[in-house]
Parts: sequence; C-alpha cells; structure tokens
Amino acid sequence: MKTTPFTHFHEALGAKMAEFAGYNMPIEYSGIKNEHNTVRKGVGVFDVSHMGEIWIKGPKAFELVQKLTSNDIATLADGKILYTVMPNDKGGVVDDLLVYRFSSEKYLLVVNAANIEKDWEWIVKHGEAMGMTAGKDIENASEKTCQLAIQGPLALKVMQKLTAEPVVDMEYYTFKTIPFAGIEEVIFSITGYTGSGGCEIYAYNEDADKLWNAVFEAGKEEGILPIGLGARDTLRLEAGFCLYGHELDDTTSPIEAGLGWLTKFVPGNDFINRAYHEKLKAD
Repeated sequence: MKTTPFTHFHEALGAKMAEFAGYNMPIEYSGIKNEHNTVRKGVGVFDVSHMGEIWIKGPKAFELVQKLTSNDIATLADGKILYTVMPNDKGGVVDDLLVYRFSSEKYLLVVNAANIEKDWEWIVKHGEAMGMTAGKDIENASEKTCQLAIQGPLALKVMQKLTAEPVVDMEYYTFKTIPFAGIEEVIFSITGYTGSGGCEIYAYNEDADKLWNAVFEAGKEEGILPIGLGARDTLRLEAGFCLYGHELDDTTSPIEAGLGWLTKFVPGNDFINRAYHEKLKAD
C-alpha cells in the first residue's frame, strides 16, 4: 500500500487505518460522529494527499482542457476554479475533477485518487493527438504533492494566522499561490467537500511536516482535530456532493447523476461525446 507524507502522524495519533484507492489512509480518530460535528461547528483537518494533481501547460492547454471536460473552461479567469467531469466515449465519465486556471496556458487538474492512472492515460492520449508531450506539456505531479483540507466555519480564521496574505474573505472556488507557515509557496484554494467552508493547501512533500505541525499549532485554541475518511463521506453525503464510484462512474452520465448544471452545451465547448449527453438532456 502507498502512504502519504502525513501517514506517520496518523499512526502516532492512533487513527484507525485502512486501504483506500491503494493508500493506507485514516478512516477515523475519535469517532465519525465526533469528527463530523467538529467540522460542522469548528475546524478539522483531512489528509487528502492521495488525490491526483495533473498539470497541463503550453499553447494548446486551453484547447485540451476544453475538449476533455464538460463544463465551459472559457468562463474561467486566472485564479478561478471550476468543478467538472471528463466524459468518456461510452456515455459515462472518466472522472469528476477540479480545474484550476493559472493562465490561458497553464491549468492544474485535481482528480480522484482511485482514477489517477486511468485519468493520466486518457489525458495523455488526447493530448498527444493534439501534438502535446507527456512529461513536458502534461505532467503528473501526484507523487510529489501533498494536500491538507482544513474544513469548518473556523478554518479560515485559523489559517489566517499562518500567512500575511488575506485569506479569510477569499471567494468560493478561487485560489492563490502564497507564502504560508514558513513555506515559500503553497497553493491555497477555497473549494471544500464538506459543505462547512474551509480551504485546501497544496505543498511539496518535503514541506509536509512543517505544514502539518503549523496547522495544528495554529488551531489549538479553536479545538482543531484530525478528521478521517469516514466523516469525509458522511459530510459530503449530507451536503449532497457526488463521489466517483457511487453517484458517478464509467457508465453514468453527469445528466443522470444530477450534474446537468456542469454540462454546458454552449458554442465552442465541443467536449468528448457531447452529442450523446445533449440528446440525453433533450430527451
């Protein structure tokens, strides 16, 4: 089983560990109910380093991301994030994901842990058909990137202690690249998978210990707790968020999954298998 850069913290804290998407992940620490309520009322920390990070860069970056995804990437500005899916050619989806726009020639795709390899092969296949190169224009940074999701109504108040950059009033689905907790640069984003507010912090693996220790030290006064995947699932269910492999899969259309709002049939958005999904929606 794979581990994340934070696994030694989970084990030292006595977390109940189990396999998830090939990783040894914490399922719960103090109990799912307590962890769920901690996030709803205060602040909790999830290790989500198992998620995948794939960069798409260069003059054809926009064209590739627009082709791969059902939402309209043309609506994105720098520093904005879009939730979308990658339709396959069978009527279902390869994965659901987040698209971060750094510029018109630089995007970060954040994909599900269980699908990293499948997503990578799909993206490279279509990128190479456009003349793009794996390892140069398309980069899989999953193995060198760690991520913490700090969630709850007190999350941003706590995180503000660790950076001079203003983060408390950041808009939903935006991000910044900022110095944080003594780390020269992290990606700090506001998306959330709990429905309770909060942020995500992406850093290089070598900064993982510094990041973890700083976040928990900053949140002591607010009763910060580590949260496992058990409460992550109850929180996202309560908030009505989809999980790939449950509400979405290789054979389920985003239309069928109630995600018609991120399937944009607008001029210029000629995503893979558009005609099938357009007919499904019309019918």
